[in-house]
Amino acid sequence: MFIVRSFSTGSRKRILLLATFAICFLITPRAQTERPVWSKEKAVQWYKQWGWLCGSNFIPSTAINQLEMWQKETFDPATIDRELGYAQSIGFNTMRVFLHHLAWQEDPEGFKSRMKRFLEIASKHHITPLFVFFDDCWSETYKAGKQPAPKPGIHNSGWIRDPGKLYYDDPTLVVLLEKYVKDVLTTFKHDKRILLWDLYNEAGNSDYNTKSLPLLKKVFSWGRQVNPDQPLSAGLFSSDEHEMNRFLLDNDDVITYHNYDPEQGHAAAIDTLETYGRPLICTEYMARTRNSTFAGIMPLLKSRNVGAINWGFVSGKTNTIYAWDTPIPDGSEPKIWFHDIFRRDGTPFSKDEITLIKSLTGKK
Repeated sequence: MFIVRSFSTGSRKRILLLATFAICFLITPRAQTERPVWSKEKAVQWYKQWGWLCGSNFIPSTAINQLEMWQKETFDPATIDRELGYAQSIGFNTMRVFLHHLAWQEDPEGFKSRMKRFLEIASKHHITPLFVFFDDCWSETYKAGKQPAPKPGIHNSGWIRDPGKLYYDDPTLVVLLEKYVKDVLTTFKHDKRILLWDLYNEAGNSDYNTKSLPLLKKVFSWGRQVNPDQPLSAGLFSSDEHEMNRFLLDNDDVITYHNYDPEQGHAAAIDTLETYGRPLICTEYMARTRNSTFAGIMPLLKSRNVGAINWGFVSGKTNTIYAWDTPIPDGSEPKIWFHDIFRRDGTPFSKDEITLIKSLTGKK
């Protein structure tokens, strides 16, 4: 029941003013709130549910870079299914997978549909992946469409940064990048098939240094505004990146890091990072000719309950069996592979490594 009363002229003016203020308040855009960094207790509790995490950085052997993996014309679920089957066969339970904003920009709904298809395949193989948004490594330019063929014997000859040079040529790109990150996070924020969001791979690499810090801060802000169920992180990769590392250690929900040192140096890195009281996941290790090997590092990571995600899985178009700084121009196979575990047909580079990995993962 509504009761109507008459008001004086002054009262009516005050009511009109209040109503106008209320309407303006409702229609004026307000800054989205950001959730805080996870508490150490929440991060530790989250980590306990997974047991020991182990896996590889993954791109199907038929893709040279992130665009070739995710564009409609070259998305290859058959190869993804087969190669994630190799991962399941040795007990891997996670994979680190790079995205690219240009694949989303060209086809946002199709891109997300392909992510869903990837997750369906991964789930079938009992693998819970983490996804990477931005990346400061390798080629600074890129374009949509057909991607270049691999250069014989050259490590990652077609891998691309994101956003790379374009971000500095056209600063307005940040508007699109925010839409991209928020769209993907919002779509998958409650998806239990995703382990973690790795917001920026090696921010500051390629001599960007602190030039990348503003975008790194932005992507953490965007992530916290969306507030997905999964933790947010970006990996430490160099002890020289002091300002970047301070930011990451203050803002990672779960600490991720890269380390290609032999056992002693890697153990020292773990000693330092453990003092921050958060779970640790090594999202890049294993470069055989640098003495970062499965035999030396994987048992160490398991004994310290550190997630173990090596670089390279199936030898393919990325050419990561070749070392970073040691090209083989004729494309012949190196005696010792730098990265990678399997050939395309599923035979391993080293049977002894497979035996070790399966012993550590408990796969019979």
